[in-house]
Amino acid sequence: MTATTLWPVLDHAHTALRSVLADLTPADLARPTPCTEWTVTQVLQHAAGDQRAYAAAITGHGGPTENPFDPSGTLDGTPTALVEPALVASADAFATVAADAPTPTPLPHGALPAPVAAGAAALDAAVHAWDVAVATGRPSPLDDALAADLLPVARAIVEPLRQYGAYAAALDPAPGDGPSAELLRYLGRDPRWTP
Repeated sequence: MTATTLWPVLDHAHTALRSVLADLTPADLARPTPCTEWTVTQVLQHAAGDQRAYAAAITGHGGPTENPFDPSGTLDGTPTALVEPALVASADAFATVAADAPTPTPLPHGALPAPVAAGAAALDAAVHAWDVAVATGRPSPLDDALAADLLPVARAIVEPLRQYGAYAAALDPAPGDGPSAELLRYLGRDPRWTP
């Protein structure tokens, strides 16, 4: 089931995250990721937990069942069974948000303008889709169009989050960077990362 919202950037990011779930093997789930302390399983647990946290901030219920920043690494069921309900909950919650409404978020920022809040949830889903893709040798689902939409959101919310360890220090831009590479470097990720 694919829920859609008034927020194309969120729908695009959710599609990116869904695209990396199919056919993951047990060996894939144990692979290291650009999130240096986490395996693919832990990144998926974190991503699912964050989407549930955005949904719960809006609806007041249905938050993550474990701390998204301390994922267990133990998966009961399939990656899709873990992530899909979280994406649906997030999309359903954002479908209730008016375009001009301040929107509660789980971020230290608190409520944000609705487009920024939806973009923040999208940023989380999209970057973790990239993490899983590169960790498992798949093509990146973080295309330049999505990255270009996410860059302004990243620049609006990421700096205060670095102090909490949510993002590493930004990397220097490189000649020829397109929007995807620019976004990844801004988030402290090396676009050429390999396991």
